[in-house]
Amino acid sequence: MGWAPATSTNYSVRLPDNAAPAYCAITSSGVDKGSIEVEHILAIDQQGKPIDAEGVQPSAETPLHLLLYRAMGAGAVLHTHSLSAALLSQLARDEGQVRLTGWELLKGLRGIDTHEAEISLPVFPNSQDMQALSSHVEQSLSKERACYGFLLAGHGLYVWGKDLSEAKRHLEVLEYLLQCQREVTRHGHPANS
Repeated sequence: MGWAPATSTNYSVRLPDNAAPAYCAITSSGVDKGSIEVEHILAIDQQGKPIDAEGVQPSAETPLHLLLYRAMGAGAVLHTHSLSAALLSQLARDEGQVRLTGWELLKGLRGIDTHEAEISLPVFPNSQDMQALSSHVEQSLSKERACYGFLLAGHGLYVWGKDLSEAKRHLEVLEYLLQCQREVTRHGHPANS
């Protein structure tokens, strides 16, 4: 769908407690996700260290996945690099959020039953220092309000859900809505109108 160019993106799923010391399974770094194989997915512990992995390293963005399991109770985390997410996050970088309201597909997000809802996708500055970035994101996200994802400016979208199916649904909803917002901006309206 154009959401994973080159070797970008990363995906993970929380493993059952009885898999300890393995905590989650995550895609390895530097792999084209269009041709991913089982050997490109590895188990990691709660500190992001590989468990019995040969020749593969977890995604450099592993700290962001781990914080979403801890702070948001995620069961799966999906990260894409779509054109719409990259562009809108750059446009909304100073404002710090992309607001989505009035779109019918908002009802595809857990707990939303009307198109009249408004959600906000926080936009965080991108960084190569994943520990500092994950700390910044963790301090800003709140378990108290409904939050389905966030954007890294000029980078992409992170979403999560209670399980892989819900995370995939949230991803499809938010990517579609970001495409809608992108079209709105092409016609001269601000990203957050």
